[in-house]
Amino acid sequence: MYHDLFSADSPQEATLVNLLRYRTLQQPYQIPYTFLVDGETQKVSFTYERLDQKARAIAALLQSMKAFKQRVLLLYPPGLEFIAAFFGSLYAGVTVVPVYPPRGKQRMTRLQVIAKDAEATFALTTSSVITKLGERFKEEPELAALQCIATDEIPHNLADDWFFPEITNNSLALLQYTSGTTGNPKGVMINHDNLLYNSALIYQAFEHTSNSRGVIWLPPYHDMGLIGGVLQPVYGNCSVTLMSPESFLQKPFRWLKAISNYQATTSGGPNFAYDLCIDKITPEQRQQLDLSSWELAFNGAEPVRAETIEKFSETFADCGFKRSAFYPCYGMAETTLIVSGGLKKEPPVIRFVQEQALKQNLIVTTTSKEDSKAIVGVGHRSLDQKIVIVHPELLTECLDGEIGEIWVTGPSVAVGYWEKLEETQQIFNAQLRDTKEGSFLRTGDLGFLLDGELFVTGRIKDMMIIRGQNHYPQDIELTVENSHPALRTNCGAAFSVEIEGVEQLVIVQEVERTYLRQLDVDEVVKSIRQAVSEQHQLQVYAIALLKTASIPKTSSGKIQRHACRVGFLNGSLDVVGNWTANIEQIDLLQLQAEVKDLGEQVQNSDVNQSEDNQKYLQANLTEQEIQTWLISHLAMYLKIPPDEIDIQEFFAAYGLDSAVAVSLTGELAQWIGCELEITLFWEYPNIETLAQYLAEKSQLSQTTSPVVV
Repeated sequence: MYHDLFSADSPQEATLVNLLRYRTLQQPYQIPYTFLVDGETQKVSFTYERLDQKARAIAALLQSMKAFKQRVLLLYPPGLEFIAAFFGSLYAGVTVVPVYPPRGKQRMTRLQVIAKDAEATFALTTSSVITKLGERFKEEPELAALQCIATDEIPHNLADDWFFPEITNNSLALLQYTSGTTGNPKGVMINHDNLLYNSALIYQAFEHTSNSRGVIWLPPYHDMGLIGGVLQPVYGNCSVTLMSPESFLQKPFRWLKAISNYQATTSGGPNFAYDLCIDKITPEQRQQLDLSSWELAFNGAEPVRAETIEKFSETFADCGFKRSAFYPCYGMAETTLIVSGGLKKEPPVIRFVQEQALKQNLIVTTTSKEDSKAIVGVGHRSLDQKIVIVHPELLTECLDGEIGEIWVTGPSVAVGYWEKLEETQQIFNAQLRDTKEGSFLRTGDLGFLLDGELFVTGRIKDMMIIRGQNHYPQDIELTVENSHPALRTNCGAAFSVEIEGVEQLVIVQEVERTYLRQLDVDEVVKSIRQAVSEQHQLQVYAIALLKTASIPKTSSGKIQRHACRVGFLNGSLDVVGNWTANIEQIDLLQLQAEVKDLGEQVQNSDVNQSEDNQKYLQANLTEQEIQTWLISHLAMYLKIPPDEIDIQEFFAAYGLDSAVAVSLTGELAQWIGCELEITLFWEYPNIETLAQYLAEKSQLSQTTSPVVV
């Protein structure tokens, strides 16, 4: 299929290395990648010739260090240097392991665990990252052993020393880690054939051409950003404009403005990204958008919601956005990326099913919206891939319209999990019991087929998808039980519940018997929220502390997470203390008025700023004004009353996750009128120190020099 891309007289097999070399020879001056450094106007680009030269220089250095077939960590923020390192690693015949470098003073637990599991020997990064993390690396054995290479310092002329590696289309190209925060990491083994085949699936399903133009903010160290954002332009001979996830989260308007400015035809992300645009982009900003070029708005990586499709389409209709552009799709790291998608020119497939029947894993379609649930189809299989719905216990194929586990087979399915033979056999090599057909990948997701359309209804596996990111409960449970001595070992459960259309994290955890009589619920809750925030960058929605020996378990002693979830929802758990984030506790109107008043105070101050001078930090902001703004907005984001916020308490203690921190940074930057570093909430970890720092900068900004914090 994809072999037609290569020249007939090419001596090498079909690999990404061969493909990039082919593009370079055919169109050396074409620009496949442009990166918006600030998410707006400041940009840098790569031609094929420039990318190939950098990749060969990186590869030549790795080849000189005998790195062939070794695992190499890529520790980069989003940008062109990551792309050069990714292809440079493949040019050297090594296996790429993308990992995001820790921000600020963030813990390096995930990085350590992945480095150890992958048995990595090298780490490619930038000189600035080495400067920031070098000393911290020396303190951790798994990281101190790495040979760190700053690729931005490699001489360009080293490219002349490169030689083509001895690789085939079956050579291991990538370890895509789906977990690894504190528990059992899983590195999905993806070879060149997987990457090229899945790229072909995307190219066909999205109906891309050489004239297609993408805008992608998704992180390149995850499958959607890497396969869809970094590889698709080279495969499809098209172009993409990239920005960092932080740029989008700080100011969602940047995403749609880039689509408008560059007249993109393809862009998308998880469902929450569209919700964020609905909530954060103002009517005034919408007037600046022309979304008429947007032909395909893919929506995947978490449950696709009919309400989001309708509301986004309605909100941005005046900007030229067409509802038919929405493209729900389904995939995962274990299938390289995409499994299914619809037809580009057809609107999303939405069916109404009786909600009560759905809870019993039965599908009863209805035309009535009462007592029913709208579910969105995520397309149909493509090319040689096969999707079957299977009874999870009987291991036989379900009838059309019956709910079962989604099984997938085809060339996109990965090789298995790195160094995990038993799990690989169970997950990647399943067979239908009656026909002996196989091998299938067991996705762990529940769904059904109706007229060839795939609908996803839930999950068998306990993995949670929150803000488009996978989180394994065992990782979070281990963090929780270690957060306070009052909590029992192996007696907790983490799961998600849907609150107002959004997946939220819930913790239920037993308490040690000796602590029951003198249990300080507030102290334990605070410890749990802080630990989960620091180690997983997640907010906890609710915590239920349970009586000793009361959590639901199997006869063999395993936690029954599903039973815990049911017990939490129906109130049947034996609870000795609990906490729930409750937006109703906050007088939003009062808070909004308070923020508005503060904004007016600044606007009416003696500092007269023109619209062109917004990169200057507003002068005369006092510590108190900044503190009040932070308290108000933190309360709204975290759904807690303002009087519960202590200015000396660490942000992490309130369960501040990374997405909220970045969004807050963006709003704060807009309010005070200057650019702020995304690490601000990590470098200044509480309201008192952050407000003091910003107030000092505010006084300095009375000079004529711009202040970028």
